[in-house]
Amino acid sequence: MSPEQILSVKNYLCKRLGTEGISIKPRKVSDSVEVYLNDEILGLLYIDDEDKNDISYDLNISILQQDLDEA
Repeated sequence: MSPEQILSVKNYLCKRLGTEGISIKPRKVSDSVEVYLNDEILGLLYIDDEDKNDISYDLNISILQQDLDEA
């Protein structure tokens, strides 16, 4: 993902989730980035850009049972 795409998605997520605590960090692979909420990993964000005219982003959030038990 390009820096412009990362910034655009970050701004969208911050607005949509109502928090400025979202940060996005690149990975070694170019098709995804790590999404953090207040310095804790929230999930992976993938880009689907096979059709350059129809780009989409897919946020994959994993929730551990342990985390649910602690909540």
